[in-house]
Amino acid sequence: MTNLTEREQELLASVPKGLLIAGQWQEASSGKTFPVADPATGEVLAHVADAGRADAEAALDAADKVQADWARTPSRQRSEILRRAYEIVTERADDFALLMTLEMGKPLDQARAEVVYGAEFLRWFAEEAVRDYGRYVTTPEGNNKILVQQKPVGPCLLITPWNFPLAMATRKVGPAVAAGCTMVLKPAKLTPLTAQLFADVMIEAGLPSGVLNVVSSSRAGEVSGPLLRDPRLRKVSFTGSTPVGKQLMAEASENVLRSSMELGGNAPFIVFEDADLAKAVEGALAAKMRNMGEACTAANRFLVHEDVVEEFTAAFTTAMQELKLGRGTEPGSTVGPLIDGRARDDVHALVLGAVEDGATIALGGRFGEGAGYFYEPTVLTGVPHDARILGQEIFGPVAPITTFSSEAEAIALANATEYGLASYIYTRDHSRLLRVAEQIEFGLVGFNAGVISNAAAPFGGVKQSGLGREGGAEGIAEYTTVQYIGISDPYKN
Repeated sequence: MTNLTEREQELLASVPKGLLIAGQWQEASSGKTFPVADPATGEVLAHVADAGRADAEAALDAADKVQADWARTPSRQRSEILRRAYEIVTERADDFALLMTLEMGKPLDQARAEVVYGAEFLRWFAEEAVRDYGRYVTTPEGNNKILVQQKPVGPCLLITPWNFPLAMATRKVGPAVAAGCTMVLKPAKLTPLTAQLFADVMIEAGLPSGVLNVVSSSRAGEVSGPLLRDPRLRKVSFTGSTPVGKQLMAEASENVLRSSMELGGNAPFIVFEDADLAKAVEGALAAKMRNMGEACTAANRFLVHEDVVEEFTAAFTTAMQELKLGRGTEPGSTVGPLIDGRARDDVHALVLGAVEDGATIALGGRFGEGAGYFYEPTVLTGVPHDARILGQEIFGPVAPITTFSSEAEAIALANATEYGLASYIYTRDHSRLLRVAEQIEFGLVGFNAGVISNAAAPFGGVKQSGLGREGGAEGIAEYTTVQYIGISDPYKN
């Protein structure tokens, strides 16, 4: 680790490298480990215990053993654990931000923003934990009482992606803890360290042994497969690609598991002729380049009215050109590396395919210099409506721009995808916003805003972008089941 500072080495040394099972950090039963690398240099940062089937089953054993007791824990107690976790994460914001930058590559300022965002799920669900209401009413006929209560669904398998290592963990762990569910957390093999540190914080915050178990693994199927087939597991929550989500849903169907799936996206960024173009460019930069474009909510297709496309493209290209490639810890760096060499190669292949389909490279289109998996911020113009790149999730710093001539055409282009997660609309006309929002098939709509994710808002998509919602009042409902009790009218007995 020759490129690491003393501070970075000390931080990495403090992060647990084992599996968290029944409150104890331990080696994998096989003794195997796998490497975690810095995508900015390719250098190995640490070796983490590599869970297999036996470890996954031990983690579920631990979760199942304490589920009944944890479900009976007063909601105020669960709330206070989450609140303490929020405070600890906030106090250690610099540690979490630096660790994310090391293992994932995002610039430090973006990593700090993720710490704020991720911690907010802990605070939000600390508050929601004591507001999990049921109801008690009389039947319409007046002869009986209806008692409805929310109960924790039971042990959960939580599978998180590599692109937001802290926020995706807190967004799942927070509501599960609030609802009274026990958990087996399986972080992405490319970025497990942040989840390991977060789990350590949950222990420090007072979470009882066995409630949260962590099984990092380089062999996802060896961990998830046996658990999905185990009748003790009652829910799976997954964030990742649509193909993997479909496979997990098929496996989950065998035991009719509650499933939450936050899958791929192909977000349209629509700029109408009456838009404030300065704000549109600012929003486009945020929606496209957050996390180097490695986000399911990233603007994937820029649909710009033909009357303003030249002005928008010129200003947006200039803004993209001013971004600086570099390791996330370097001063002034605004664009870090992609997660690995395969991701970079895939992005470049999409750019080359777009050129074959008739697009023009106005900026970028090349690998970054030096070590690491860098790709230059790229703008493609004149992209035909049938270009392959408009139908695929890019997951990189590439912005394809195409045009439309009418509101109806913009809506048709936006909906021309199997995905339906995020979308963005720039217009000064509020009536148009409402018309378009009602007609486009997306779970999230940003109105003159390039970043809209918030712990207090329901996050999720339609079509092949997934099932269920995370965050907001809806988030805790994903971890509860509804029970109805019919009661004979006590006044008639």
